[in-house]
Amino acid sequence: MSLFLGIDTSNYTTSVALYDATEKKVIQSRRLLPVKEGERGIRQSDAVFHHTQQLRELLPKLLAENGSVSAVAVSVSPRRAEGSYMPCFTVGHTVAASVAAALSVPLYEVSHQEGHIAAALFGAGRTDLLGRDCFAFHVSGGTTESLRVRQEGDNPVSATLIGSSTDLKAGQAIDRVGLMLGLRFPCGPELEKLARESAKTKKDFPELKVSMNGADCSLSGIENKCRDMQNRGEPACDIAMFCLCSIEKAVEGMLKALPDEKLPVVFSGGVMSDMILQEQLGQFCLSTGREAVFTKPEFSSDNAAGVAILASIYGESND
Repeated sequence: MSLFLGIDTSNYTTSVALYDATEKKVIQSRRLLPVKEGERGIRQSDAVFHHTQQLRELLPKLLAENGSVSAVAVSVSPRRAEGSYMPCFTVGHTVAASVAAALSVPLYEVSHQEGHIAAALFGAGRTDLLGRDCFAFHVSGGTTESLRVRQEGDNPVSATLIGSSTDLKAGQAIDRVGLMLGLRFPCGPELEKLARESAKTKKDFPELKVSMNGADCSLSGIENKCRDMQNRGEPACDIAMFCLCSIEKAVEGMLKALPDEKLPVVFSGGVMSDMILQEQLGQFCLSTGREAVFTKPEFSSDNAAGVAILASIYGESND
């Protein structure tokens, strides 16, 4: 049995995972960082502290219950780009380097975004796309981007930016509207549940518009429009549905701006665990002749599964 360890310390989740390259399965453990009630996020200093505490609990248990590892990979930055940095990733990087040195196994550094793409493909049963040209969307609290993905050297998910949100990110919009409606942070799951109670669809929101500049979108107006709806006394479930439809409309705009190549489109990131968004975007892609690849929620939200899978790929290519 060949086991590969992945570690990811994102802004809101401590994640560790083992990828069994023989059985093609993932064993993972993760824990959300605690966010004080009513707050929109967490300070990086607090994130670093909580990751340190939670890794100390999660990692020894995962390793003790399974076999020895052949290589370690860790996400060291949000994206593989110059200047892409968040302090929270230094916790995972330090621990991963220590584990690899103690076990005398290789250490591979990847980006959080690359891990998301790899995890989405694994969870969707589409690992055949690893190393092949495709488009990808990474939609989360910190990122709303469309990407061109290809093999580059040993990296099977090398991503080049096509378009992004120029202001608010999709996950931020969801959390701000959710908190406005009295939901718990992070608000994604509760906002989706609330939206399911609405009888409205996209066609019922004539004010639904998206601001596009080429392949880039703007999401800053969603919170204000939702607040206007609340001030008019509209039901919370309709406000939740309007928020999700607004995000879906923006992603539609970014999809329309993709190059004409009919490559598969992989959807990743925590926001894309929302089944309403998956349903609407799936219908849109079908209508435009694009193949949409969606994954299970546990491989869409922050996780270390993709990082562990990349450890396997890098390990095998360097044997």
